[in-house]
Amino acid sequence: MARTEIEITAELVRDLLRDQHPDLADHPLRLGARGWDNQLWRLGDDLAVRLPWATLSADALLRKEHAWLPVLAPHLPLPVPVPQRLGEPSERFPRPWIVTTWVPGSPADRAPATRAAEAADSLAAFLTALHRPAPEGAPAGRGRGGPLADHAEQFAEQLASVTELGLLPDPDAVRAVWEDAVAAPGWAGPALWLHGDLHPANILTADGTFCGVIDFGDLFAGDPACDLAAPWVLLPDGAVDRFYDAYQPAADTATLRRARGWAVLKALACIFIGEAGVHGRPGGKPTWGPPAHAALRRLTTTIHRSSSPAPWK
Repeated sequence: MARTEIEITAELVRDLLRDQHPDLADHPLRLGARGWDNQLWRLGDDLAVRLPWATLSADALLRKEHAWLPVLAPHLPLPVPVPQRLGEPSERFPRPWIVTTWVPGSPADRAPATRAAEAADSLAAFLTALHRPAPEGAPAGRGRGGPLADHAEQFAEQLASVTELGLLPDPDAVRAVWEDAVAAPGWAGPALWLHGDLHPANILTADGTFCGVIDFGDLFAGDPACDLAAPWVLLPDGAVDRFYDAYQPAADTATLRRARGWAVLKALACIFIGEAGVHGRPGGKPTWGPPAHAALRRLTTTIHRSSSPAPWK
């Protein structure tokens, strides 16, 4: 899907604010980031404007964040970008956009967590708070949070691509982790709220630990194993067990096996996007490669961790 045909500039963003939220139009404005789906413009010290500029699906994702994040944010122990205003499509810009709170910090792909214990505890506390049964009407995941086997084609294609480019030293070991995860029993509990896209560019750090979580465009309800892949990709060596000890209720063995499969899928995607050269879409950076390689190394050398079944209520 192509980028929006309208060039997004500071002048356009300010005009949109003048048209629909004039009380914000005179705040200082500067480009914050160009992401996979959206551009982010800093608005003063405490706010940001997010505008879709790539995939057509970004429109619905912004509306989803506007609807649900204000409900979830007060219960989360890390700052998240809370939507404050909604901008509707207009002649100036034919797509919705939002004004959110600004979350300070550095993306973990550029500034990885270095304080292992603090980062593991922080991530576990965040996911413990987020992973609560979602109400009826909660959004469904775009293929995430369901059976891993549904992603077999994606796994095979990306494994083959990164292997052919010499980016994967032991593809058989990676395949073994994936096959074990696919063979694990599926999720039988309630559909839980999930972030859905916890890779290093979507979590922020400061002073060596996590200080915020961003980009909730994939927020949905489903199997928590999708999010429980995160410690493999985000944490320093030796911190994964501490995360799983701190996360409550403790994940059962099958969920931990599925989480390893989701971690493999996430790591391959980050290598594929960041290093293999996916063309035609914005987003994707070489900084995504190192944490993904580290995750695969951990996954292929770590024996499965066992646990008692989780007492979901």
